[in-house]
Amino acid sequence: MTAEELFQAVLDKAKEFGLIAKNERRAIIDPKGNAIIRENLEAQAFTDGSAFFAFISSEEETAGQYADFSFVIFPDDKKQVNSCVVCLGVGSSGFRNDYQTASLPGLRRLFLKLKAEKTYFKTSFEDIESTSSDLLNEIKTNNPCLRNVIESYKTVLPASQIVCLDDKEKALDTIFMWLATYAKMRAWGNAVQKRAIAALLEKLPQPELPDVEKEINKLLDTRKYVVLQGAPGTGKTYTALKISENFDKVFFEQFHAETSYSDFVCGLEPDTTQTNTQLRFKIKEGVLYRTIKYAQEHKQEKVLLIIDEINRANLSNVLGPVFYLFEYQSGARKAKTRVENLELEKLPDNIKVIATMNTADRSLAVVDFALRRRFAWYTLRPHEIKVGEDKVFMKKAYNQFADIFFEYATDEELNLQPGQSYFIVGKTNKDEEMKERMVYELMPLIKEYLAEGYLLKAKDSFCDLFLKETGRLMYE
Repeated sequence: MTAEELFQAVLDKAKEFGLIAKNERRAIIDPKGNAIIRENLEAQAFTDGSAFFAFISSEEETAGQYADFSFVIFPDDKKQVNSCVVCLGVGSSGFRNDYQTASLPGLRRLFLKLKAEKTYFKTSFEDIESTSSDLLNEIKTNNPCLRNVIESYKTVLPASQIVCLDDKEKALDTIFMWLATYAKMRAWGNAVQKRAIAALLEKLPQPELPDVEKEINKLLDTRKYVVLQGAPGTGKTYTALKISENFDKVFFEQFHAETSYSDFVCGLEPDTTQTNTQLRFKIKEGVLYRTIKYAQEHKQEKVLLIIDEINRANLSNVLGPVFYLFEYQSGARKAKTRVENLELEKLPDNIKVIATMNTADRSLAVVDFALRRRFAWYTLRPHEIKVGEDKVFMKKAYNQFADIFFEYATDEELNLQPGQSYFIVGKTNKDEEMKERMVYELMPLIKEYLAEGYLLKAKDSFCDLFLKETGRLMYE
């Protein structure tokens, strides 16, 4: 395939996706076009490192430096293209209109779906100062024909892939996926063309949903102590209780701000059974003490302790010296710690612990690094689910929220996305129940996020969503 043939194939596909050329060479042929087409595939361009073709913003000129995002391909040879670099590029003039788009996490996530062999992504798509070093190193080592051109544009390629044309059909499929992603970013096409773009992108490999229970059980076998963390509604407590069905004995405790060492481990409390007037105290056995005692007395049984909302308490005060016992690979220890009348070097081997932690509650106690080392941390993320016959999972509503978080949430803010349980309703009156849930559960949750300074760029999108779906204003 020649460079001209590659250009024509990509241009034809772009027109299928809704590209309307504003120019032909340097002449404007359609002022309403949605893209300027640039190409330099002359023989000299392959010598001096300037061979490329690109679709750039319709607001740019037909020649000279340009700004903002573009779809660019750098072929390595005029007569026989062996490989090329397909890119989301930024014009050498930097950003003019696309800076806001570049700053949204959703753009990077959109292109990350294209991740495959020899793909390269900058951490920030706003960055047009640093070099795509991995791409440059790969080109220098294996693609000397492309070395000059990539050297010239090394700072303005936030996303790229080296595509080998040994298998022409496979190579074109890869390039068309990149093109479709760019077309989606630019909102090319009519409704039919947009659906065709979406259908093509749906063919991208999707990450497989993990077998959550299987993975957690494996962690319990190897690490013994596991924290299930996630946003509200992701099923942390539900999952812990589901896993508990595999154990002979289960102990449960939910932490709160006033939970103390004497509540969780052991302490003293007034003995109200005494008939005389003299105040007496008796041992108060906390749930951990009772768990240990039971496990020692029933060594053949599998014992599980569930600590719900572990970060709602002051963990240093609650755990105290028993912190020493939560060590899954302690080995032989000579030193022991005392728990009431028990002297222990570690928790009994037949005890496993599952704790849950709500990642959205930022007012809670900070989990220190020492505790993090002692537990395995498993994140439960929102996802579509199948429900029982008398329930319905409201997929449309779920995806509306998921799309906003995908577009606007930082990696840290993704931990705030409402989980799937918010979108499970009864069959009888599903639409009304979902509307009530939006008004009385989801809207207050999102308003709380915004008040705390999270997801501020998504404020208008949330306001529009609630108004459209419930008829209610988020802010009067």
